[in-house]
Amino acid sequence: MIRFGPAGIPLSCKGRTLRDGIADVHHLGLTAMEVQFIKVNPLTRLAFDEEVGKVARELLLQLPVNVGSPDHQGGVPSLAALTSPIKKRDSLTTLTWSLAKDYPDLQQTKALARALDTDLTLHAPYYVDFFGSSDAREQSTRQIQWAGVLAQGLGARLAVTHLGFYGGGDRADSIQELTQIVTDLAAWLKEYSRGTVRLAIEPSGHPDVFGSREEVLDLVHRVRGTVPVLNLPHLAARERKSFEEPEQLEPILKEFVAATDGPLYLNFSGVEFYGSGEFRLTPIKRGLVRFDPLGELLAERDYDVSVISSSPLLEHDAMYMKLLYERALTRRWVKAHAPPAPKPVKKPVPVAPVKGKTVTPSSAKPVRGKPSPPARHSPARPKEARRRGGRRR
Repeated sequence: MIRFGPAGIPLSCKGRTLRDGIADVHHLGLTAMEVQFIKVNPLTRLAFDEEVGKVARELLLQLPVNVGSPDHQGGVPSLAALTSPIKKRDSLTTLTWSLAKDYPDLQQTKALARALDTDLTLHAPYYVDFFGSSDAREQSTRQIQWAGVLAQGLGARLAVTHLGFYGGGDRADSIQELTQIVTDLAAWLKEYSRGTVRLAIEPSGHPDVFGSREEVLDLVHRVRGTVPVLNLPHLAARERKSFEEPEQLEPILKEFVAATDGPLYLNFSGVEFYGSGEFRLTPIKRGLVRFDPLGELLAERDYDVSVISSSPLLEHDAMYMKLLYERALTRRWVKAHAPPAPKPVKKPVPVAPVKGKTVTPSSAKPVRGKPSPPARHSPARPKEARRRGGRRR
């Protein structure tokens, strides 16, 4: 099965809530949506007296992501703590998010997405820094974990993230350290979501940021519970290729499918190159990378894929990619069910005429029955006879 959808609430959506966006995606004929968890506004405080004895995830107009002792402020989120009664002097970390106000709101959004058959994923904040200060590293880790908490509440199957810049030392050491960080995050997410949410690693188009094709595929092969994101615009910018032919895309597609346990997650948009490592995302029709070769490849191979439009036009380019895919699928069907070519008709061979004989063409059929008698012609009367018998006296 193949799904198409935008990375965020559609631009044409009149409402700006998450449920409005999911309903609009469904009305447009799309079946996927990547929720954008971009702005993070955490608040850590002591539990109020009226909150003691209540379950954190049942609080109204609040999104708690962690509950613990005062000396454990901003610690690792725990599902057991969020589903247990709050104790006196407990510390709560809550988020202010414009797309949901509390966990009952998340549950309603989850039910709507499932009723409309919309596949949800969630993208963590784009800026992460694991090699800066200790506070930056702690904040980056918590942001990815909070994204996993929200993804579990929404029923999203993936929490998508970048891994940020390399460290200042040797690049191999940075990759080794990032591998350990991802291992810890994937293990925590598996325990928290009970295996329903997986960590998706996205490649980067900048050479100074972790995320080449080889690095992403090697990382997901090493760390269980992670999947790769096939972001073709980023790979095109990283490798400075436009992928004009299906033959160039087929080995890449096979590598990512082999590294993915389940449907392949694919991001697409137009892209323009400006220099070494510099690029920007554009609408598909203006970019250097076309969707047509990928659409032909997807139509020929019947891959299980979710295609997300990260173009500035969002749902417009998602519908455009769906149209190109359906055209490629139609060409494939017509080619497979085309009627056989008609057999060529043999023309009769002309026969050369023979002197003194009348030649009948070989293709002429003999006439059955008795031949018709020859026509009898009355002899012409002489002029004198006609004159005598022509007038009576």
